Amino acid sequence: MKLLCLDIPNPQASLEQYGPHMLDEVRHGWDLYKSGFIRDIYFRQDRPGVAIMAEADSVEAARALLMDFPLARVGLIGWDIIPLGPMTNWELLFAKT
Repeated sequence: MKLLCLDIPNPQASLEQYGPHMLDEVRHGWDLYKSGFIRDIYFRQDRPGVAIMAEADSVEAARALLMDFPLARVGLIGWDIIPLGPMTNWELLFAKT
């Protein structure tokens, strides 16, 4: 299953709280990339944060991996996980009217 995963920053957190966890955060992301869970990762352009394209068996399996990020473990971020599926409406473009 393909998933779009968007981090949700804790609105009560300060930028200074993130710093001590960033090296471990990047290492964890690299491990998830090597495992095949993270397929693509991008910096968001609308605000600080990331957008991850991931592959997992379920939303629950993805949530378990994402909540193991160091920033999530200390409550600085959460995750919005959006399951994606194939575009099945292509046939409408070719339907005879």
